[in-house]
Amino acid sequence: MAVISADNVSSLPSDAKEPAKAPARRARPAEKELRIAAQPAFVLHSYPYKETSLIVDVLSRDHGRVALVAKGAKRPHSKLRGVLQTFQPLSLSWSGKSEVRTLTAAEWVGGLLPLEKSALLCGFYLNELLVKLLVRDDPHPALFSQYTSALNQLAHDEPPAIVLRKFERALLKESGVAGDWTRCTVSRETVLADLLYVVDPEAGPRPAHVSDTAPKVLGKTLLDMDNEDYADATTPTQSKFLMRFLLAHHLHGATLNTRQILIDLLQL
Repeated sequence: MAVISADNVSSLPSDAKEPAKAPARRARPAEKELRIAAQPAFVLHSYPYKETSLIVDVLSRDHGRVALVAKGAKRPHSKLRGVLQTFQPLSLSWSGKSEVRTLTAAEWVGGLLPLEKSALLCGFYLNELLVKLLVRDDPHPALFSQYTSALNQLAHDEPPAIVLRKFERALLKESGVAGDWTRCTVSRETVLADLLYVVDPEAGPRPAHVSDTAPKVLGKTLLDMDNEDYADATTPTQSKFLMRFLLAHHLHGATLNTRQILIDLLQL
């Protein structure tokens, strides 16, 4: 039997050569470390991490909801300790490529009055909604602006119920789970002001039936909500029950601790 060697392999018939090697797999490019500087943001929630640090859940203007580790923030003399407060405009910088990035700088920006009493509770409700309904790293600059506006209105004693309804509507719209509530899904035309509708959480408004258990609202209420007009006495009441129903659906059974307190104490 002939012996195949390195010297004579090139002279062999093509079908006698060594089988071709599979092409080498390309190495995946290393994920680039993200470095963000001076990003407008608010603290939504924080909790202890290890002995001296915090995990801080923030809403940023251009990067959405982001989780950051604030190293040493629990130390008595940490500069971060007094800065990472809820409901205060901040300028944050961070780096990293994992799901939880590292906070590298935090500065208080100011410009908003502190929330007090019932307004403070409403603020925590907004934060809980954002934490439970927004996915991380999904930018929502318009919602960031709406959140800032809501905090400002609460701080200036605007009617809490109206502020909350406006924000709830904006949140569902910006997160992509609520479409156009001014157009009937059956007729494909603008809802009629004096007709009763139910809002299907996945589809939108349709004419109400006697057997419906979902909240029934006037077409005028839906038009008013779209225009952020709550002057009519019926609109705040109907919108409250509508939003409670829709949020329960999109939360998939998750409870909102602050909302129950608002219901019990403030009827919101």
